[in-house]
Amino acid sequence: MNTLELFKYMVSKKSETPDDGGLLDFIEKYLPDFKAIRVDMQGVKNLFIYKKFTEGEHLCFAGHVDVVPAGEGWNTKPYEATQLDGYIYGRGTQDMKSGVAAFTQAVKEVKNFKGTLSLLLTSDEEGDAIYGTIKMLEYLKKNSMLPDAVVVAEPTCEERFGDAIKVGRRGSINGYLTLKGKQGHAAYPEKAINPIHNIASRLLNMAGINLDDGDEFFSPSKFVITDIRSGMQVTNVTPNHLDMMFNIRNTTLTTGKEVRAFVEKNLEGLDFELKLTQGSYPFKTDTDTKIVKHIDAAIESVTGIKPKHSTAGGTSDARFIAPLGIDVIEFGVINDTIHAVNERTTSKEILELYEVFKKLIKDY
Repeated sequence: MNTLELFKYMVSKKSETPDDGGLLDFIEKYLPDFKAIRVDMQGVKNLFIYKKFTEGEHLCFAGHVDVVPAGEGWNTKPYEATQLDGYIYGRGTQDMKSGVAAFTQAVKEVKNFKGTLSLLLTSDEEGDAIYGTIKMLEYLKKNSMLPDAVVVAEPTCEERFGDAIKVGRRGSINGYLTLKGKQGHAAYPEKAINPIHNIASRLLNMAGINLDDGDEFFSPSKFVITDIRSGMQVTNVTPNHLDMMFNIRNTTLTTGKEVRAFVEKNLEGLDFELKLTQGSYPFKTDTDTKIVKHIDAAIESVTGIKPKHSTAGGTSDARFIAPLGIDVIEFGVINDTIHAVNERTTSKEILELYEVFKKLIKDY
């Protein structure tokens, strides 16, 4: 198989989380010279496959073979890689079977490397990710097999292939607020405590407010209200309580401690309960590290574009890798149709991604 054939084969396999569609078994057989380790649990498949060429650094390519459900309204069959109007359509074409195909083929063709090359793959990135990459990393740490640097081939480019890599990610803080009131008749507001009225004026200083100014890599941590619910869906009863949920994609400048202080300050004098959870923590890889310099050089060599260093977007499994002290970056095809109906990419992007990874491996 060549890169495009491998890619189309992967897209043809229905691998909705946590099903891997048989792809991890296939990749294990596709790389017969590599040693494979499987950590499968709770229906999730995880593969770590590696080859030690010589003594030296350990470079790993990571990603996921699972995809979100296709949904309805496709113009093509979502589990066929259909070429149409200059694109290849199918679920997972951008997120992220293009990346997996590109680095799998690039690694397969390596004859010499000063060190160890590996792939870390899971079928549970789009889901809860409880039994996915994090479990494989626990195994590798326990057995002193953690890589020195990792490339996660998530789609990162914005307008042109090669224009952006991720050198970090914002964290994600979730908030669950219950504001207490006192139910009563709408005709006698003086006998009730209306939580909707009490919070209304306070929201002006909360909704959409930046909790920090960000920096050259991170946009500001913004207080984003995602849900407010209260009342009994009738017009003559004031509610007993109000529930509000919010999310903050936080930088390294804002922690849960600052978020709690912000809420408490703005709701001072009101009776409320607040629960905060941290879905992921912010991180940034130093741009002077070897992996950043080499991926930058490889991208510029193949595309003629010097990529910008970004931390925008949601989360990825890089959030599990960085806390272990591993230099991790993300680079992949253009990200503009992920999780959408009619997800698509181009053969040109896939082939250039493969060439970037080949160049990176050669020069690393």
